[in-house]
Amino acid sequence: MSSTTVQPSPWKAGDFHIIGREQTIVGEYLCEDSDLGAGHTVLDVACGSGNTALAAARRRNAVSGIDLAPNLIERAKLRAAAEGFEMDFRTASADELPFPEESFDFVLSTFGVMFAPDQQRAANELLRVCKPGGIIAMANWVPESLPGAMFRESMKYMPSPPPGPPPIEWGTPAGVNRLFGKRVRRARLFDRCVRSRFVSFAAWFEEFTTYFGPVNTLYGRLDESQRKAFEEEMRTIVMRYNRATDGTLSVAMSYVNVVMEKGGSG
Repeated sequence: MSSTTVQPSPWKAGDFHIIGREQTIVGEYLCEDSDLGAGHTVLDVACGSGNTALAAARRRNAVSGIDLAPNLIERAKLRAAAEGFEMDFRTASADELPFPEESFDFVLSTFGVMFAPDQQRAANELLRVCKPGGIIAMANWVPESLPGAMFRESMKYMPSPPPGPPPIEWGTPAGVNRLFGKRVRRARLFDRCVRSRFVSFAAWFEEFTTYFGPVNTLYGRLDESQRKAFEEEMRTIVMRYNRATDGTLSVAMSYVNVVMEKGGSG
């Protein structure tokens, strides 16, 4: 038996549905940018509570979704049932997809697969389950975005940085080339922005420390003085991206939709 302690995924903490529910439009834009029509097999990887999977189902496709967090999968099932869809949602990891090779015409992910601990293995899995000539499309945060700044700031409070390149590289041409290389063709990056709206920074901070798994996990490890410092650092970052002029928050968050075609050889 290995003596290595496996740390629980921070994405199982909190409740990402509370964070992700205002990002429904992101899944719709991803389907549009990937030119997803009707009659296809579609997989949504790290699907959360089903935003992008539902967007694909609304376009009359056969849709499956996987996520690490069982509570999010249950929420996705409820949402699918409420809209009258029959969809295949499963609890699984992005780096070990429970599907045969070449199962899907479209493989999608919205702010999800980019956070897989083993990035190259996750990219390989996307390619494995995608049919030759099929589409892999992902909404990925970019380094200069608010989430990029948040994750960089959070690194200061971690005992040791995670191994490998930062997840935010999935939103750069260099990162896409490193992970997928010549196994894909006609890779395109579409610039997008989504807004996050709150009545105040205090409301934003409470929601993220309560429901956003990575921040919830980190915040729980901090002592009182560290919590105060972290809150002030987050305030500075969030206000930098705030576009509201009425005392509320309208936080602009930049990302790219990466759309690629799998080559014939996989």
